[in-house]
Amino acid sequence: MKQTNRSVCYNCYRPQTSCMCDYIIPIETNTKFVILMHPKEFRKTKNGTGHFTNLSLKNCTIHVGVDFSESKVINKIIDDPKNACYVLYPSDLSINLNKSSIERENKNIVLFLIDSTWPCSRSILSHSPNIASLEKVSFTHTKVSNFQFKQQPKDYCLSTMESTLCVLELLNQHKIEVLDPKSLGNFLLPFEEMVKYQISRI
Repeated sequence: MKQTNRSVCYNCYRPQTSCMCDYIIPIETNTKFVILMHPKEFRKTKNGTGHFTNLSLKNCTIHVGVDFSESKVINKIIDDPKNACYVLYPSDLSINLNKSSIERENKNIVLFLIDSTWPCSRSILSHSPNIASLEKVSFTHTKVSNFQFKQQPKDYCLSTMESTLCVLELLNQHKIEVLDPKSLGNFLLPFEEMVKYQISRI
């Protein structure tokens, strides 16, 4: 809900003067997304894309913290026998979505997304063995991040929202999702408009 008498929009967590809510078009997915946001990322009001991602996916929840090992909500999701849980994180043993599907018969797909810098992502995994023990998934892409005012550590690094779009496109290919191409085409609108706004302010 937006607050008109405060300096921050408590929906997208950006300053009221640069609120991006008008560009957010939520989509319904079969996959449940769970965003694990590092506290440092939560405090970013100017360029964090985790909130955009959460608001753009109807079947999504967001949790802020570093140690999720004792989280009743997270463990309930992981321990539910109806769920097949994965975490998006590159590793030598990760399932590459470009080559393999993660569909499980009679299982609900749950994908955990870590929203933080790479060092903070490693910290979340080291403090949360319940997340670290999940099967990891990754993807191969040729896209370069559109985060024009923020330098990424590597060319292949994408923002949380850009990574989520790549995942959605691949899940669509595997028929796990049946998303309208127009919906996917509009997914990055708040991110793109945010980038334009930040560049205009430089």
